[in-house]
Amino acid sequence: MTVIVKANLSIENAKIGFRNFDGKEGQYNVKGNRNFVVFLDTPTAEDLKEDGWNIRWLTPRNQDELPQAYLPVAVSYKNIPPEIVVITSLGKNNLKEENVSMLDWAEIEIVDLTIRPYNWEVTGKTGVKAYLKKMFVTIVEDPFEAKYRDLPSSVVPFDDEED
Repeated sequence: MTVIVKANLSIENAKIGFRNFDGKEGQYNVKGNRNFVVFLDTPTAEDLKEDGWNIRWLTPRNQDELPQAYLPVAVSYKNIPPEIVVITSLGKNNLKEENVSMLDWAEIEIVDLTIRPYNWEVTGKTGVKAYLKKMFVTIVEDPFEAKYRDLPSSVVPFDDEED
């Protein structure tokens, strides 16, 4: 029986990890594949798995912990580019493919996102791949950045040599 998922998945205050918005090649990633994971609670993960989503589980580091569920999410600009908005005290800015990699190192406070399903079938197997549709990312700001934000930049460069 093939289950077809049509509804987008929206998660408020999501916890994300294994960020690779740059698409760097690595042990678990082909160069150019931008992605991240969304960590899920067990009941949500089980419901999504039953619907055909590609739910995975992290092995616990010690025997006192439970396995952590997560959903791998692709960030693709090929067919339907995602809308990614960064929010700071200055307002909101849309990220483009050229600068989305800044999220790999950003200190993130809040993530709200919408994931669109892609139903696939290959050699009789079926599933649902998760693609990022829209994401709002609130960045943790350095308190000194806000303190000195309004100071004008120096137009005279510092020079080590005296005239």
